[in-house]
Amino acid sequence: MLKLAVGLLIAAAVALLLDCYAPSGAPLPTGQRRRRDPQPAPGAEAANLLWVVQVSDIHISRFRDPKRAPDLEKFCSETIDIIQPALVLATGDLTDAKTRDKLGSEQVEVEWKIYQSILKRSRVMEKTKWIDIKGNHDSFNIPHLNSIWNYYRKYSAWRKDGSFHYIHTTSFGNYSFICVDATLSPGPKRPYNFFGILNMNQMKDLSLMATESLHSNHTIWFGHFPTSTIISPAPGIRTLLSSATAYLCGHLHTMGGLMPALHSQHRGGTLELELGDWMDNRSITTSEYPCSAPAIRISETKIVYLRNVTLAAYQKSCNKSVYFAVYSLLRILAFSPSVIISVKVYIDGVHLGNAHQVSGPLYVLKWSPQNYSEGFHHIDVAVQDASGRISTRGHVFAMEENLSLRFGFWPSVILLTDYYVLARVLFGLIVLIQIALLIIFRYLQKPALKEKPGLLTLTSYSLHVFSKTNTFYYSILVLNLYTILGPWFVGELIDGQVGACFSFGLFVGGSFLQGGLTFVVGILQMLFFNLPLMAYLCWCLLLRCQGHSFRSHIRHVRCLMAVLVHLAMALLLAWQVYSCYFLQRTYGTLAFFLSPMRTWLVALTSALIYKTWTLKSSELRTYIVEMKNCQSS
Repeated sequence: MLKLAVGLLIAAAVALLLDCYAPSGAPLPTGQRRRRDPQPAPGAEAANLLWVVQVSDIHISRFRDPKRAPDLEKFCSETIDIIQPALVLATGDLTDAKTRDKLGSEQVEVEWKIYQSILKRSRVMEKTKWIDIKGNHDSFNIPHLNSIWNYYRKYSAWRKDGSFHYIHTTSFGNYSFICVDATLSPGPKRPYNFFGILNMNQMKDLSLMATESLHSNHTIWFGHFPTSTIISPAPGIRTLLSSATAYLCGHLHTMGGLMPALHSQHRGGTLELELGDWMDNRSITTSEYPCSAPAIRISETKIVYLRNVTLAAYQKSCNKSVYFAVYSLLRILAFSPSVIISVKVYIDGVHLGNAHQVSGPLYVLKWSPQNYSEGFHHIDVAVQDASGRISTRGHVFAMEENLSLRFGFWPSVILLTDYYVLARVLFGLIVLIQIALLIIFRYLQKPALKEKPGLLTLTSYSLHVFSKTNTFYYSILVLNLYTILGPWFVGELIDGQVGACFSFGLFVGGSFLQGGLTFVVGILQMLFFNLPLMAYLCWCLLLRCQGHSFRSHIRHVRCLMAVLVHLAMALLLAWQVYSCYFLQRTYGTLAFFLSPMRTWLVALTSALIYKTWTLKSSELRTYIVEMKNCQSS
């Protein structure tokens, strides 16, 4: 029965996770979302139709990848001429802002000048509306928005800090584009500005913008940070996004190539589409409105297309009547530097026909949607141009109103989890568990050893010895309490401004910045140093209780195991030493010397390890005698 109960609990937990992180995109109840008029609906003409391009994480760098800037200029000069978007959204990290060794961070004016020169030489701002916003890299090491180091104000196209509401006006209605600026001010050096923060005033401003946008045909929100990496007060950033068609962002790149497409959907129905980086992958997206079409990524190929048969997972983000107001037509947008000679359409592997050009990039093809009224179907479009280039794209679609695919589990976990909340909880639990262990074994009566003890008994015994020895008990107890409460280091979080880093946030420039990445660093500190250190000291004390010294235990204990344990601790200590070096390179010499959780901890660790092997035998006499009696029995 117990196994059955555990199995049911696990199954329920898995089902709950799948329900939370693989949403099918059910919309909010009527009244909580805007009522969208099905008009203006695109038809057989190139009217009532606009498309935008997104590019993110450009990272213009003075020290790395010399092709990055020329490729961006080629994109602005050539690709934009081909696609001719209504506007371009550059969603942050316009420059790299890292030092040559990649450890430090600062605003490099040369990088900003390169970025501005690209915009000017390509004349891209004359061809389209170019809206560029700040990312966390563009905010490194900036004491305040009026600082001379805030080069965004001087060299970007938009040049205005903060969130804003841009209304794009067309002959067929208005389209709202709302920017979410969650970058930190003051902006500390890396890595402690990985999370964005919105305060209450910023949330109120965004709420007003959301209300204003209800009069537009569609509202697209965009920002640098995914919602999972934005710290915001109640009701939370996702609630403000509930009336939007989509939220476009960047920041996470492609997770090292593991997640080339990070797309999901909020419970209110809003799509969240995180774009891979320009830095390494040269990714952009082209999205069509009034229909919220799935993003298309472009690397080497110049042929892309969008269509009114939307991906089954995306279809609930808009009113279905918009998509199929013209039931008998498939609409396709195809772009190429050469003349397009054919646009072939296949559904479920059957050639449906060749679409014909209406004007510009718009191609249409008559079809019979009633033939695909049930279940899922697969559409493929193959585009060929006069230069012989062929591009084929395909996806699953469904005509049924209530039928949709779920988004991927892992992309949804990455985009929909509030990591700052999760990190806070995990960090607190890990610290409390270690403190509880110390206190419990400190006051729990030590059981007598009988016969030859097993692994669990020896582990328990070592914890008793450790907790009942004042030097080690108080040292590790204070260490864990300090990890939660004390400043980890004091240094130049911003050049010229001394600040303090705590587990719960940063104090710098007269401001307090809530902790996000600090809790993640705290978890790593606990799991990969504080806990292993206590385990290592317990193991050393157990060897002392067995009558060994540092030299003798190598000969009498299993040599390989002893060497591996010492090697593991040496590697963890080396990581801690490297952290001290990283701290000095990042936040200066002051941070190196005023760092209880890094530099001082290295000294404390060395002293505690030395103490375990030099502790007077008289202090362990009771345990040594008991262990000998047990071994001889």
